[in-house]
Amino acid sequence: MSDPIWSPGPARRQTANICRFMELVNKELGPGISQYRDLHRYSIEHPAEFWRAVWEFCEVVGYPGTSVVTDIDKMPGAKWFPAARLNFAENLLRYRDDQTAIAFKSETGGTAEFSYQELYQAVAKTAAALKAQGVATGDRVAGYMPNLPETVIAMLAATSIGAIWSSCSPDFGIAGVVDRLGQIRPRVLFCAAAYSYKGRTFDCLNKVRSIVKAIPSIAKTVVVPYLNPQAKLKKINAAVWLEDFIDNDASEIDFARLPFDHPVYILYSSGTTGVPKCITHGAGGTLIQHLKELVLHTNLRRSDRICYFTTCGWMMWNWLVSSLAVGATLVLYEGSPFYPSAAAMFNLIDEFGVTVLGTGAKSISAWEKAGLKPRETHQMNTLVTILSTGSPLSPESFDYVYREIKPNLCLSSISGGTDIVSCFALGCPIIPVHRGELQCAGLGMAVEIRRDDGSVADTDETGELCCALPFPAMPIYFWGDDDGSKYTAAYFEKFPGVWAQGDFARKTRHDGYVIHGRSDATLNPGGVRIGTAEIYRQVEKLDEVLESICVGQDWDDDVRVVLFVNLRDGIELTDELQDRIRKSIRHNTTPRHVPARIVQVADIPRTISGKIVELAVRNVIHGRPVTNADALANPEALDLYRGLPELET
Repeated sequence: MSDPIWSPGPARRQTANICRFMELVNKELGPGISQYRDLHRYSIEHPAEFWRAVWEFCEVVGYPGTSVVTDIDKMPGAKWFPAARLNFAENLLRYRDDQTAIAFKSETGGTAEFSYQELYQAVAKTAAALKAQGVATGDRVAGYMPNLPETVIAMLAATSIGAIWSSCSPDFGIAGVVDRLGQIRPRVLFCAAAYSYKGRTFDCLNKVRSIVKAIPSIAKTVVVPYLNPQAKLKKINAAVWLEDFIDNDASEIDFARLPFDHPVYILYSSGTTGVPKCITHGAGGTLIQHLKELVLHTNLRRSDRICYFTTCGWMMWNWLVSSLAVGATLVLYEGSPFYPSAAAMFNLIDEFGVTVLGTGAKSISAWEKAGLKPRETHQMNTLVTILSTGSPLSPESFDYVYREIKPNLCLSSISGGTDIVSCFALGCPIIPVHRGELQCAGLGMAVEIRRDDGSVADTDETGELCCALPFPAMPIYFWGDDDGSKYTAAYFEKFPGVWAQGDFARKTRHDGYVIHGRSDATLNPGGVRIGTAEIYRQVEKLDEVLESICVGQDWDDDVRVVLFVNLRDGIELTDELQDRIRKSIRHNTTPRHVPARIVQVADIPRTISGKIVELAVRNVIHGRPVTNADALANPEALDLYRGLPELET
């Protein structure tokens, strides 16, 4: 077994939240837990005791009821805290003091700050205005917003009265927004006048005019004057500036305490292979799962300042905002993480004293490609944890973080999804980090790797990432899926009664996990399953390659591997470079991984949250339609893959 790349010191172990949690469980329930492995086993074998303990340890505001779970043997079908009453926003607004709740920074240099008391007052004014507009429990309130404090305030205001929040990032196109919000028929839309990215300012209101016209349920459009306070609101149905909408006389919030499964968020599948699914999450399940992950797995406390680079269209925004329930400070960043320089996020760490930084795996790779060595240029005295998700984090990126960023921090690669608005596997502050591995399965998550026949795979054997027992953060339903058939097909069709996440993964000898990519994008040349992440890891080691995307092409009654590479400016894909790419893949993986064709492209298509879209590229090269291309951040990139002569021989 390999040595860890990082291990927590005695002080970190002794003061960790999870250690205090284990002491509580041992004292009150006596299971004799001494290490993480014991605690995880206990959380699976005694789910009612475990989740009750999480509720109490994290001091959830509300009434839990006497029963924790019914029908635990049904998946789907289990009911968590069936008699509980709580309010999501009340839990996030439990603190009302002068500590900073939100610190905001824009790539344009703009800043803003809200204390917990100021945040509460801003939410009270907005919630009163929503009530005056006729918004009630169960109504939908939507955001087409950048990552602003006003976005958090609008969400909290909506959920405080029992309305359901749903949001899209402003870089979504009109069709992408209508395909999503049109299904759920929101009553109120919050939007910004503009947003910025890489030094450019983009108008939002022209798109909003079309969106509002296409969704007649929107009775009021509330405009935040961000970056364009002089904008005209003409031709936008019932549009009003935020300052004219809020109720300045309101100072208190009458929180609506509702059942555990009352819907709080509607999130969306990527929509690149069909109409986006409207994944609806319950307030209680989302809250208790996020508290478990933030408090126990991330070791978050009131003294922390947490920043996750995300848009409001990615589930990591919802995850980040739940940090308010811990009383920590949210550091919100709006714009490009590489503007005005590639070191923008490290400047942010030093400026705001960030202790926990989250980002996508591609950002870490891009920092290395850009030659950043933050250890030599920045202080980062406060930084103790880096979180990475969005795609598998390569072993080389682990090396880079500990070599060039900071050796004494916990690097936690985490993996879950919009489907559960949380994680299946993630970090832990009291166990070692092993190169290339997610540290552990989440507490209360019965994670298994299964073979195609449904049997449980051996250690270090690849297969489908599954969860064998119910957990509170499962979606309560898909919006509009009245008979539940779409929900069942999405997660339980492959293995009835077992959640299949759609990731190709393996469990390691350290009880960690390695994600090899999406299982629906897994390559299958000659009947051998290959995860795309294994190829990306080898290809992107080469300095000439900025990024790549790999798909399977149907060919001669089989599948051949096709690799597309985006190279540094001025570099051409020569025979010599192709040979080095193939040798790197062959030497470090297997001959079956070696691409039959390597093609240079100028761009890689990706979703708004930064994930590359292998299925969309595969459809394009086979001449099949790509529905909802408007869900992509750069849909024009798909045109680069049509009719390529390199793929005809």
